[in-house]
Amino acid sequence: MERETPAYSSIVCKYQWRLWRWNILPRGFVIGLAAFSFAFGAAAWAAKPPRAAKNVDDSGKTDAAPTFYKDVLPIAQAHCQSCHRPGQIGPFSLLDYQSARPWAAAIKSAVSTKKMPPWFANPEFGHFDNDRSLKQTDIDTIVAWVNAGAPAGDPANAPPPVQWPEGGWNIQPDFTVDLPPYPVPATGVKEWEQLAIPSPFKEDIWVTSVEIRPGAPAVVHHLCFDFAKHKPTTPYNVYEWVEVPRDDAGVAQTRSGVTPPKEGIVVSRPVGSTVESRREGKPLVRGGNEFCYLPGLPYEDYRPMHAGIFVPAGSDILVSVHYTTNGTAVLDRSRIGITVSKTPPPRIFISQGGGEDGEVSGSAQTNNSILERHQANETLAIPPFDANYLGPAADITFKRDIELVWFRPHAHMRGKSVRYTLIYPDGREEVVLDVPHYDFNWQLTYRTSLKIPKGSRMHVQFAYDNSKNNKNNPDAGKWVYYGGQSWEEMGTPNMGFVADRRAHDQDLTAQPF
Repeated sequence: MERETPAYSSIVCKYQWRLWRWNILPRGFVIGLAAFSFAFGAAAWAAKPPRAAKNVDDSGKTDAAPTFYKDVLPIAQAHCQSCHRPGQIGPFSLLDYQSARPWAAAIKSAVSTKKMPPWFANPEFGHFDNDRSLKQTDIDTIVAWVNAGAPAGDPANAPPPVQWPEGGWNIQPDFTVDLPPYPVPATGVKEWEQLAIPSPFKEDIWVTSVEIRPGAPAVVHHLCFDFAKHKPTTPYNVYEWVEVPRDDAGVAQTRSGVTPPKEGIVVSRPVGSTVESRREGKPLVRGGNEFCYLPGLPYEDYRPMHAGIFVPAGSDILVSVHYTTNGTAVLDRSRIGITVSKTPPPRIFISQGGGEDGEVSGSAQTNNSILERHQANETLAIPPFDANYLGPAADITFKRDIELVWFRPHAHMRGKSVRYTLIYPDGREEVVLDVPHYDFNWQLTYRTSLKIPKGSRMHVQFAYDNSKNNKNNPDAGKWVYYGGQSWEEMGTPNMGFVADRRAHDQDLTAQPF
């Protein structure tokens, strides 16, 4: 039975979403469509399609032509319906013929150009369990279906429908947490805000999957959180953030390589209030990045890896949320869904970093029992009109044998490409992930299983495009520095790991990531 926890804690992630960017539509229209559909949610599904399904004429089609029910629907179930169904980010449904048929030409264009489904890993390197790209035979089937007039075929040939979770979830949560409503203004710069709320867990538990559902994705850059033991000094339901000195263009005037700042002028605002107070020092709450919402990251599920994350009874949820204004004032109502197990799983999940660089020091130094990371983020400075700027590389040394289970590279609007190269103790090098065309709007997770021996080193190189040819670029004529806003840049080499729980219980559960 689902237990609702209406905890007051509104957190979210911003990003100027243009999740559906098929080149067959003008860029401005697509941006508007995405913002509209996210702002009005289910109302977008009531919009009229480009062509009424009742006008379809299947006469004259040969038996050899692919049909929707027999040939196309199985492909849509396997690769498309997770996004293309009511309540999800796809602009139309692919659950049935009536919904899909009016979009046949657009579907053909998207799959034939390989813009959909979104997948950016270079197939020459690595193996990924969640590769959502279509095989050429599937593309050929869809193209032939459209060329034949997109016939429906016999509904009796349809596969059984996928039983998606209720309520628009991708996972069926055991617990849900409603974050407090957050009024996002139409304009202005929003810094990363931190918030603490009590978790719903009254006993020790193992978290096995998490889904964060932003209420207003068009203005959510990220929404991340951690579980942490409650401290008497932790205030509940109070937003905190550190002021960042910025110029008129919104660019940070400091070059520390840290986002958000760990100290300075701390601004506080109780949930539901517009009254702000200021003090000098450090925030009392610092949200984590163990679990994140990012564009392209709808949920995190550890169950296929037979893993989980231990959460003690009475823990707090520490949120880090970042909104980006887009010209329209909106009210965000985000939710968190969680599945749990009282029985400890055989393996424990360990995150090197969730979505943003929230807990990394000035030169991106990380040092724990698993790894040591060095990255000089404070030196990132992209010149105007530079189409191929190499950012400060990340070098990560592994202190023990570990199994890597996913990559999640993170950059902003000028992000162009990223490559992970594993250097083994014997000096052998292997490219384990190459993303030649990074997309800010689809920050994908690449799931794998890679055994990394102690003493190995991961070298991660991001490249950036600050030229006019970058259609995401807000201004090619400006210098770009490290920072947390979308018009600033990052290059975070996020990775996830699993280890045997029994062998590493004492070590790993005590380590902050």
